[in-house]
Amino acid sequence: MTNLSLAAKRRRSEPISMVTAYTTPSALHVDRAEIDILLVGDSLAMVELGMETTQGVGMDEMIHHCKAVSRGAKYCMMVGDMPFGSYEVNDDDALRNAYRFVKEGGMDAVKLEGCRPETVKKIVDGGVAVMGHVGLTPQAISVIGGFRAQGRTAVKARQLVDDALKLQDAGCFAIVLECVPEPVARAVTNALTIPTIGIGAGSGTTGQVLVYHDMLGMTSHPHHKQFVPKFCKQYADIGETIRKGLEDFKREVEEGEFPSSEFSPYVMGEEELETFNKMMLEDEAEREEKKGRTEKNLRDKDEYEVLKLYGDK
Repeated sequence: MTNLSLAAKRRRSEPISMVTAYTTPSALHVDRAEIDILLVGDSLAMVELGMETTQGVGMDEMIHHCKAVSRGAKYCMMVGDMPFGSYEVNDDDALRNAYRFVKEGGMDAVKLEGCRPETVKKIVDGGVAVMGHVGLTPQAISVIGGFRAQGRTAVKARQLVDDALKLQDAGCFAIVLECVPEPVARAVTNALTIPTIGIGAGSGTTGQVLVYHDMLGMTSHPHHKQFVPKFCKQYADIGETIRKGLEDFKREVEEGEFPSSEFSPYVMGEEELETFNKMMLEDEAEREEKKGRTEKNLRDKDEYEVLKLYGDK
């Protein structure tokens, strides 16, 4: 899948699918499903690295995950999300970092947030395909006041259309529209000739994208479920399956059920086993003596550390 393939799908009015992935296993799953676009999103900051927002993830972390993904995907077009701070300072830095995504990360293209036509043109002229992103731009939450829907007034909606047109003119091969009203997303799509990929933008876009962990229910904890966006449909409940599997393992270990003979496949011949047992008996006394000394040393050390922690010296 390439940017030309996506353009052809747009001309034929064929919907485009896009899903995030951050590891080799997740990339393999996405690729085998023949999803059109695989996005190594900066959302990994939140779903993989435990951060509160996407702003904390850096270039080295993004490249690390891009490398992992590129080892698992062959069919999808792979897009790397340029993280916060990697393209805003100046266009030379933006191009240099875009090259890293391609040369080191193995990506086919990069994505950057906001209306930055000059930056897009610099990167495209440098030989790297660029996907745009307007609407809710999570990297800018400190400016827009949080994860809020965009384009809900006529003036703001018209600005989104203008921004998208500027990005198209600058050379973007596609644009993500995040958290905007469906009529606005449809208007942007109709105004462009390149594909639009919606996320929380209704059905009027060329394609749709969802976050891997959200759509597959990768966590079953109620605390985490409250952060799944309202627009996300959950297609599986993998988190609950994982939880149950881990609990079953713990129970079987504690009850002595695992490993059974079925899962203890490695055996010794009777003659070798008999010889081994004799060898162990020959030096049993010496080993027990060494074991006793070791246990005493560890016990003395533990008592010393306790005294050192709570004593005067």
